[in-house]
Amino acid sequence: MFSDVVTGSGEKWARQLLSFPRLHRFAQPPPNDEPFATAPPPPPPPPPPRARMEAETVEQAQARHRKELKDLQGRITNKKKNATKKTRKAVNDDCEQLERALRERQAAEIAALNGEMPADDAADEDEQTQLGADQALSQQVEAESNVATEEGTDKVDNTQQQQQQQQQQQQQQQPPGKKRNRQKERLARRAADQAAAMTKAEMEASTMINHRAIENAYMKKKMEAEGLVEQDIAPDGHCLFSAVADQLQTQLSIPLGGTTTATTAVSEMKEPAYKTVRRAATDFMESHGDDFAPFVEGDFAMYLARMRDTAEWGGEPELMALARAYGVGIRVVQDGRTEEIGQGEKVMWLAYYRHGYGLGEHYNSLRRQP
Repeated sequence: MFSDVVTGSGEKWARQLLSFPRLHRFAQPPPNDEPFATAPPPPPPPPPPRARMEAETVEQAQARHRKELKDLQGRITNKKKNATKKTRKAVNDDCEQLERALRERQAAEIAALNGEMPADDAADEDEQTQLGADQALSQQVEAESNVATEEGTDKVDNTQQQQQQQQQQQQQQQPPGKKRNRQKERLARRAADQAAAMTKAEMEASTMINHRAIENAYMKKKMEAEGLVEQDIAPDGHCLFSAVADQLQTQLSIPLGGTTTATTAVSEMKEPAYKTVRRAATDFMESHGDDFAPFVEGDFAMYLARMRDTAEWGGEPELMALARAYGVGIRVVQDGRTEEIGQGEKVMWLAYYRHGYGLGEHYNSLRRQP
């Protein structure tokens, strides 16, 4: 009796016990020695450039541009770190191409949002720039894959394949953009800049004071009032002394050497007139050094040597010396006034130009009208 109960209960208990391992076995997770990985789904393709520009505002586009530029700088930094001596030049060129393409695309998008260029042209430029950036990015991925591990190489290859597929899909979905002539655009911009610079220079010139015209007007008025005509003197550095020599010979009949001896006449015939006048001025200044040395810069003896033997320009000290040496008065007509130097019964007239000649200051001789 008891055995039957035990046997019946045992069979029931055995059936229940056998059922538990089966349930437990199927409830356990798969063993860890056979891992499996599922590839993440590919990112959705970016919206077309035209749709993106229409949906964004200028502030949103600028924020996106900053993020794109920051990401690009990070990629460029990593790429330059992995470059070797042999690949450094190519890597730098690729980095410059990436950054240039990104900036051109961003500039075109901002210009389109601001209404500075048609949306179609901006979209076409964006598409071409994006295509160039994608191609440069593909080259970057290929260069980095040479130094990556086997697992990293597989991931880079998968990423590159996905990008190529996305590019092909975009090219199939979007019509090809119109090719731009960038060289013609650069030439046009350069011509426009030159024209603007010329216009600005003309406007500035029209508002500037014409000192040369004012000087010539005063000189002409003064010469007409005094009954004088102008005798041109060569602008060779000897103009002051040549103008004085012309006055002494043609207007005052005074020998250049200061005397009328035969020796002086022969000496004047052997050398140019301006040299004789130079020597007369420096000799007088040397014999009256206390009167002229304070008005001369540097060593007085060296100054006299330069004034006597070179084409050094003469000035007011030389005019004062010549007026006293020849005993004449000198009247110098210049812009805005007439300056009187020395006193004497005979007066010589000179014209002094400050703005009329390109080389600088200049003296001419003023003769009496016949």
